[in-house]
Amino acid sequence: MKTKKLFLFIALVILLGGGTYFTGRYYVYLQKAKREQVIYETKKIAWQKLRQEIANQIIQFKGEAGLVIKDLETGWELCYEKEKLFPSASLAKIPIMAACYLAAEQGRIKLDHNIALKSSDKFTGSGVLKGMPAGTVFSVERLIGLMIYDSDNTATGMLTDLVGVDYLNTAFKSFGLKKTELTRKIADYQSRKRGFENYTTAGDMALLLEKIYIKSLGSQRVSDQCINTLKLTRLNDRIPKYLPAQITVAHKTGLERNVCHDAGVVFTCKGDFIIVALTKHANSNGVHSKEFIAKVALLAYNYFE
Repeated sequence: MKTKKLFLFIALVILLGGGTYFTGRYYVYLQKAKREQVIYETKKIAWQKLRQEIANQIIQFKGEAGLVIKDLETGWELCYEKEKLFPSASLAKIPIMAACYLAAEQGRIKLDHNIALKSSDKFTGSGVLKGMPAGTVFSVERLIGLMIYDSDNTATGMLTDLVGVDYLNTAFKSFGLKKTELTRKIADYQSRKRGFENYTTAGDMALLLEKIYIKSLGSQRVSDQCINTLKLTRLNDRIPKYLPAQITVAHKTGLERNVCHDAGVVFTCKGDFIIVALTKHANSNGVHSKEFIAKVALLAYNYFE
């Protein structure tokens, strides 16, 4: 009898203790859920504020704009004219880079293969290769780097010849890009005068950057190569202009007659986001477009802060 009472006592203690434990755990869970809900609602309000601030910037901008801002944690997307066609200028170098790394992954080209510069390869515009003596040798990997972080037009042309325009356009489609196409080499301005233009959209560029970010562009290695190369971009007068110096931005600019762009991923300690800003303007130097892009990027950054 005593043994039975002792057993019942022990069982009661265990039951009460377990109940207290699980009640405590449930309370902690409820408190955590409540905090998360408060954070979510706060972010939602901030996102709506950002939407209005961006709308005000677009109204004030004296030109045409295509814009995508995407919170990579929540998936929220703020966009304006995301399917509108713009001359891609040097922004086309992002999908060209991705296609080159994919071609290397497929064994079509080798990144350590050396190519000699020819006089006929040289294009005007950005980059240092146009001033190099013919016969200077560069690896494919080096050319990809120069194409992105120095926006070198000659390096871009050499890579275009290496893999071929048909392969590039096929790769663009395989990436899911709907309106991005090459009809001429990036700096072939004679062909442009004859009506051949390269186009893209803010939506296409945002899609490509997101695939790179989530490592779904080809293999993880291809995506890593793309994002690491984009982090080396040296021209920082648009998206990174007003951001803290310690913030990492993987991006590529584009600047040509009457168009000014920037597209990239911004990495912050409170969340990462994609920003793509394409502009078309009437001014000769793109100063107002650059300022518009820089202000929009700062507003997006402030949302996370």
